[in-house]
Amino acid sequence: MIEVHKLAGFISAHGIWCVSDGSTLTPMFAINNENGERVMNRLVTERLEEAVELGRARLDKNSDDANDAVLIFDGRIPIGEKKFDALIIEMRSYFSPGSKSTMAIPYTPATESEEFKVHKPKYLQWENCDDFDLNTCVNAFFEGVDSHEEAAKVWNNHLDQTV
Repeated sequence: MIEVHKLAGFISAHGIWCVSDGSTLTPMFAINNENGERVMNRLVTERLEEAVELGRARLDKNSDDANDAVLIFDGRIPIGEKKFDALIIEMRSYFSPGSKSTMAIPYTPATESEEFKVHKPKYLQWENCDDFDLNTCVNAFFEGVDSHEEAAKVWNNHLDQTV
């Protein structure tokens, strides 16, 4: 789960960079292949929901014969009484079948009255991951964020940890 969290951090930073200007994120699918290479694809369909379902099917089937895979898409999550825009990141590490991890990166879109903000990541799912240390995975995630230098700057410049 360490390598998939690094991949998730990298693609999450890229996603934050994309939405920082008010754009909607085109769902993306990324893998670590057997050669250790990172491959990222945008999932372009007529409707965003179709792209998410396509990505979920790829996660489940592993038709890319990947070591790890990540799907990221724009969504909304409740935090307390309020709903936040969030990047949803679904992860699979195929050496541990059945292990599923899902995170959300809540953010506040830029408006005329409010600047863009990135909030603390939230785990939505940690299924069959008892063999993995959560703190180590979180550290790997932020190592992935930092590895995307330009996007990490946007993330760090707009970080608001109050949420």
